[in-house]
Amino acid sequence: MSPEDKNGIYGQQMDPAVASASTVVMDRLIARQGAVSQSVQKALASHITQLRGDRELLQLLGASVAGNVETIFNALRHDISLDNIEPPTAALEYARRVAQRGVPMDALVRAYRLGHSLVIDAASDEVNAAVPDARTGLAVFERITSVSFRYIDWISQQVVVVYEEERDRWLANQNSARALRVREILEAPSGSILDPEALTTALRYPIQRRHLAAVLWWPAEAEHEDGLGQLESVLRDMAESVETQGSPLFVAADRNTGWGWIPLSAATAATAIDTIRTGLAERGATVAVALGTPLYGVDGFRRSHRQAVKARGVALAAGTAGVTAADDPGLAAAALIGENIDDAREFVAQTLGALASDTANDARLRETLRVYLHDGASYKSAGEKLNLHFNSVKYRVGRAVERRGRPVGDDRLDVELALLLCHRYGTAVLSAP
Repeated sequence: MSPEDKNGIYGQQMDPAVASASTVVMDRLIARQGAVSQSVQKALASHITQLRGDRELLQLLGASVAGNVETIFNALRHDISLDNIEPPTAALEYARRVAQRGVPMDALVRAYRLGHSLVIDAASDEVNAAVPDARTGLAVFERITSVSFRYIDWISQQVVVVYEEERDRWLANQNSARALRVREILEAPSGSILDPEALTTALRYPIQRRHLAAVLWWPAEAEHEDGLGQLESVLRDMAESVETQGSPLFVAADRNTGWGWIPLSAATAATAIDTIRTGLAERGATVAVALGTPLYGVDGFRRSHRQAVKARGVALAAGTAGVTAADDPGLAAAALIGENIDDAREFVAQTLGALASDTANDARLRETLRVYLHDGASYKSAGEKLNLHFNSVKYRVGRAVERRGRPVGDDRLDVELALLLCHRYGTAVLSAP
């Protein structure tokens, strides 16, 4: 045993009973490490309002929480000096990303305070459950509290430095005045009176047009040296494929994501989304794109963007690439219901029963039932859409009802909503076989 193992993290001799009890408690905490991390992540997502609605940031928050919990648990279990610990990669990247998104630093630091409190609560539960001797239990709890407090103080300093450096770099590299003006428009209170001519001059973009908003991003597995530059090039290609009334507007959202607007005439607005979708498919573009609907003026500029952001949220949760448009059938409802993916998964499981299993056979049955119900419970119409014989549709619908375990007549609306969520989100809302 090394001197540090004998003396503990603080270089002080640890009572053998305390050391033994501490090992038991930490083993129990490590065994439920995943559950502790998940509960912390859910609590932070609920309490920190700046994170709501941003699935990508929430996913990165989850990775950051998991990394921090694993680090502090292992430090306590194995008496690793904090001087020998490296900050979790996900924690540093989360600090960079919130800096890029303009989330206040207070929200970043507050997340560590709240997370620390929840971890201490979990530790208290395990001490009470595993250490019958009150005096020994108190010593173990004091050790966990002291070491974890030092860790939180240390990691908070690390992420604040990363946040400040990234924020300075990001603001310096952005087309600051233009991007800032765009964000002011998007964040302006409803009913605000904004001067269209002044905005057109500031943005160098015709604000008195119909705007098709787009969110463009690279999937996680894509690697690009000039990611933002290529995203802007894709936006220009999209604009060239339709008849625009001016140059498109592009601003960076973060280093992998861009926001865009394409000014359209009334004549081209109706077909612009189909034209863009076809053009990107023919190019074989690997970029992911979410589109709003063409809307007019300053209000349309904002509303179309909000639609595109929601469409992107659905695409990210489902893990789909290509083009996702706000006017795709059922997408608006899926975005609304799927804002909390855990609740959506539970709703799907309760509504569809065994039919919610993530298997190829259940997927065929779900899709057949979805189309059948959508087409007014017509076997013939569903067969035409699915390219199936009338009797094949009837058989699959019957099997789907069997898998669900009860008929669809009494709660048909719930069933259709659950099938829509499965269609849009795929494995994200399905159950293990």
